[in-house]
Amino acid sequence: MNPTTARTPVSPVFVGREVELAELVRAARAAEGGDSQAVLLRGEAGVGKTRLVEELLRALEPGQAVVASGGCIEAGGDGFPFAPFSEVLRTLWRRFQDEVRAASAGQEALLARVLPDSDLPAPAVHRDNDVTRLFALITRILERLASERPVVLVIEDLHWADASTRDLLGFLFRTRRTGKLLIVGTYRSDDVRRGHPLRPLLAELDRLRSVCRVDLSRFTRGEVTGQLTGILGAPPDPGVVDDIFARSDGNAFFVEELARAHRDHVGTGLEDLRDVLLTRLESLPEESQRVVRTAAQGGAVIEYPLLKAVAGLPEDVLIDALRAAVLAQILVPEPNGTNYRFRHSLVREAVGATLLPGEQALINRRYGEALEADPSLVRAEELTGRLARHWHAAQDDVKALHMSVAAAEEARERCAYADQLWLLDRALLLWDRVPAQARAALPALRFPETYPCGGPGADGDEAPCHQHLLATATFAAMHSGDFEKALCLVDTALRDLSAAKGEYPLYAAWFWTQRSRLVEGLSRGDGWQEVQTARKLVAALPPSVVGAEVLVRVANWGAMHRPGPASRADAEEAVEYATRAGAEELALHARLTRCLLDAGTDTCGSVVDELYAVRRRAEELGELTIVGRVNQNLPSVLEGMGRSTEALAAADHGIALCRSLGLTDREAWVHSNRSFSLFSLGRWAEAGTALDEAAALARARLPRWTFAARRAVVLLLRGEVDAAAAQLDAAEELRGTEKLQTQFLVALGHCTMEIAARQGRLADARAEFLRAEEAGLTDGPVRWSLPMLCTAAAIEGAARRSTSAGGSPEVLAALRRAAARQQAVLPVSLAYAHLLEAELRHAEGDDDPGPWSAAVAAFEQTERAYESAWALLGEGRALLADRQRQAEAHDRLTRAHALATRLGAGLLLSDIGRLTGPVGLPRQEETATARAGGPPSFGLTPRESEVLELVALGYTNRRIAEELFISQKTTSTHVSSILAKLGASGRTEAAAIAYRHGLSTPL
Repeated sequence: MNPTTARTPVSPVFVGREVELAELVRAARAAEGGDSQAVLLRGEAGVGKTRLVEELLRALEPGQAVVASGGCIEAGGDGFPFAPFSEVLRTLWRRFQDEVRAASAGQEALLARVLPDSDLPAPAVHRDNDVTRLFALITRILERLASERPVVLVIEDLHWADASTRDLLGFLFRTRRTGKLLIVGTYRSDDVRRGHPLRPLLAELDRLRSVCRVDLSRFTRGEVTGQLTGILGAPPDPGVVDDIFARSDGNAFFVEELARAHRDHVGTGLEDLRDVLLTRLESLPEESQRVVRTAAQGGAVIEYPLLKAVAGLPEDVLIDALRAAVLAQILVPEPNGTNYRFRHSLVREAVGATLLPGEQALINRRYGEALEADPSLVRAEELTGRLARHWHAAQDDVKALHMSVAAAEEARERCAYADQLWLLDRALLLWDRVPAQARAALPALRFPETYPCGGPGADGDEAPCHQHLLATATFAAMHSGDFEKALCLVDTALRDLSAAKGEYPLYAAWFWTQRSRLVEGLSRGDGWQEVQTARKLVAALPPSVVGAEVLVRVANWGAMHRPGPASRADAEEAVEYATRAGAEELALHARLTRCLLDAGTDTCGSVVDELYAVRRRAEELGELTIVGRVNQNLPSVLEGMGRSTEALAAADHGIALCRSLGLTDREAWVHSNRSFSLFSLGRWAEAGTALDEAAALARARLPRWTFAARRAVVLLLRGEVDAAAAQLDAAEELRGTEKLQTQFLVALGHCTMEIAARQGRLADARAEFLRAEEAGLTDGPVRWSLPMLCTAAAIEGAARRSTSAGGSPEVLAALRRAAARQQAVLPVSLAYAHLLEAELRHAEGDDDPGPWSAAVAAFEQTERAYESAWALLGEGRALLADRQRQAEAHDRLTRAHALATRLGAGLLLSDIGRLTGPVGLPRQEETATARAGGPPSFGLTPRESEVLELVALGYTNRRIAEELFISQKTTSTHVSSILAKLGASGRTEAAAIAYRHGLSTPL
């Protein structure tokens, strides 16, 4: 009920903010043009953030943009998870229901989790990884709507955002969005101090170039004068301006309040704005003051029926009290005509601060009693959380515990794991304060999928015990990404179980398994001792789901850290055990792990057949964890077996499926695997695009590091050695303390070693290889170890050719030992083995072309363009030593040059150039050029071609930079790359090659 809709704006004019408004309008115009935008607007409380957003919305074309706004609520973890986004989605649902339905087709039940008051079907089954799918679905809905018209999404008061809202907003800001979408978030900068939960998100967003930041400062004296003129209706006296400017310090809201006090001749002499606000409150009738104080405990928005029930006043008295508060501009009616809110959150905070502790508890008790008596007073999805908040504020521990557990279950149903953790954390704090009888009456918890039923202090489906709360809270912490908290909870549980002296081995095994994952993820260890402890605990017990999870963890750990016969046996045991325990999803995981361990020796194709069978069954069951894992690994396995074309098809299937299911993290890895296959097939430009797709989706440190490090490899092979080194350094900054698995360590060592060698740091390159040898990184799997060994041998061969000292006996001996340990079975592995043997013989002084010829023949049977060119170069170099075989040498070098040119492999082109000299480049290239009517490219990029033309004209780096509007550092990088690709020793020789091949015209 709305007692009055009359409201005179305190500040009718918009003052200043020209620069800030222009930045917001620029973002809006860019979004209208199809370039999706994200803006963070920050400033202290009362500085005018909401007013600036309102001016932005007024500046948009009337009727063109769709505006959907949502505000975060100051409710801790007791509010409705995703509250502002639910508000936004309600707006969009009302206006574009058909389009929202179309965008969420097949996932309507998932959308219902955050849009509960729609007619969407309620979810029948809850999956623990639904949160990523939910985020992807919301993104898809926004993109669908923004494809047809500009959509402006405003999320206000992020300093109060619940954890789930923060996670979703971070996802939206990180994800590369399409369409005419503008996202604006606002927050109080003065509230976000050290330790504030919003700070980690802000730190992450600070690294994103795609997020624009707008800082709102306080008004200057001139702007305060303009604001006062608008409020008072005439220019104020300079003394009034000086007084209000000094007391408000330029804060727009403070100026309004002080101007009102000046106009109404109240508050004179009061220095504290809080006193000014409270003076206005105290001027109200007693009943109105009481209603305002009651409303302050109801939340950001208070429903009239609820306020009526709690205030306990006759309705006419309540209406009169509300009218007085509205006319005093303490409360304002909401547009729906039934709810009220405080004119500014600062007013509510000031009012709330006047309540005595006992008074605050009393009011909250009345709220709790009113909601228990009539749950329809608030939205159904908000009821449990609000009851939990009110009973906790009322200091009723029994009811607060009960409602916190119930609200935690509802948060999990909505995929709001961070909110679930917050509520369970409170429940754990309240646990010892309530009697056992009250704990026995708690609502049932849905435990983690592999957690055993019943347990210490509970039978079957009875109320949860303390141990169950710890397990469920651990699950929530892990799913919300708070691994430190999860580890703390696990350790608490293990201490409790230790006191039980082995009475509950299944529960202990479950917690030890989680600890194994956590310590490894947090780089506090490798997790092996923990999972071995769990294995011992289940060894003598009947088959169980917990036991299956333990053995699958053992097998997975071995596959990642110690691949070999022992890990293969562990995987086999895990398959058999999980099958006996009836844990089909875990059995599928174990089968996949077994395949990964067998992939390097699968000559009959049984591993690939098994992988396709696992993928098919996982997709039939709809088990998203294994669906994502198998679709990530199948393309990688196929690529490792040399079946790159088939790997592309598997990757395309995986990308489409992961995208449809919202498995964004998995999709990123599949794009990366697709990039590897495209690279192998010689489609380097497409490989770069696929890597860009992967990087755009990556959120965690490991994939971000992986994709950045892969860029370093690509730059290196293109001949941009210094750029590759810089890229690898940047990747290492992304990694932080992330612990790497064997395959990543091998790749890192491989790239580091070759960069060092190409930069002339031979000693560093050798030291890097010997470190890898000592760490066991040269032992396999052969997919990763053989290419690294080939490069190390090639470095020693180059050292023999360029120095009198020749190769390092220590390195060569280590290479021979490592080569003997490689178990190459598959055609692509055998090809690498031939290449390794050829490089080793060359490094040892044996220039027999035979091993090189074998490597060339072997790679011709594979889908490896770069390695084929590498082997052809080696064979051509060996043949050059025989004067009777110069024509054959010319043929091999010509073929290598043609392949390297097509790829843009500047590293190989520079090696060929050093071998043949600037005037001895393959004639076949010139013949082909003549036929094609154009000069050879030498793998130069368009920009490098422009730079080369200016180098040939004698321009200095400074003059080139000025001519092309680039920095001198960039120019220097381009020149270094050009010299490497041309095989030129300096600028003069590069100019001669350019003139000879028609890349530049002499003056």
